[in-house]
Order: sequence, then C-alpha cells, then structure tokens
Amino acid sequence: MSGRRWDGDERGEGIADARPFAPGVEELLGATRRPGWVAEQPEVHLLPHLERACESLPLQLLDARASVDGSFDVDLRWTGEAQRFGDVRVAVFALVGSFAEPSTYVGQLRSESKEEGDSLVFEIVTGFLEGQSSFTPHGHTVRVCVTGVV
Repeated sequence: MSGRRWDGDERGEGIADARPFAPGVEELLGATRRPGWVAEQPEVHLLPHLERACESLPLQLLDARASVDGSFDVDLRWTGEAQRFGDVRVAVFALVGSFAEPSTYVGQLRSESKEEGDSLVFEIVTGFLEGQSSFTPHGHTVRVCVTGVV
C-alpha cells in the first residue's frame, strides 16, 4: 500500500487516472500561455459579480485591484461562524461560480502572516477557449485572499 490519502484510507491508491480530462486541462493551460489572452479591465468585467456574490456569502470584500501581472487581486475577510478551511472553500467556490467562464481552474494555497493570522489564497484561471463562444478566446486570472481564517 502507498501512503494514506485520508483518514480511514485502506487502499492507498486510486481506481484510475484522469486522462479523459487531460485534453481540457491541456487546452486551458495552452491558452494561459498565449500573449494577450488575459482580458483587460477586470474591475469592469468581474467586480460587479464579486460584489453581488459577497452579499449572500460569509465573505466581506475588502479590496479588489488589477495587479502588474494582469491578475485581479481580491482581498476578502471570512465572516462565517465556522472557520474550517472546507467552509471557506465552499464559499469561495460559490464566489468563483459568479464569474466563471466555461473553462476554469482553481488552486488553493495556505498563507500565514503574523499580522493577520492564517489566510487562504485561491488562484483562479477562467476563460473562453476556442469554440466555446462567439467571442475571441480570452480569460481572466484572479487571486483571492481570504483572511480571518483560523
């Protein structure tokens, strides 16, 4: 048996690989490497969706700004009672759903700061690939940082 993958894991390995999904993942990866693929003015295209979504989620929007690398950096504070990482992830995925395009990647990182305590950082790439829209393929990169997480 390989290493345990979760509490109670008796197998130590999975039942298959994810090759059937690889073409879509590779297509999104390829798009991220195209010059000019990230759309301009994320504050115009994304911010209204984020503001509306935060109204019904345990997330307070603190700041949102375009960064030098083209990413839209969003700072949020967790306002929910439960402070488990899984609860925060559920809320952030609902937030991502408010602006997600047909092809989307979400990655989660943990960040520790002496001033603000633990936070979770989510890196999101979302966009339209060739043939997914009548628009020219384009996308957005979004970095969401959630503070107030224990």
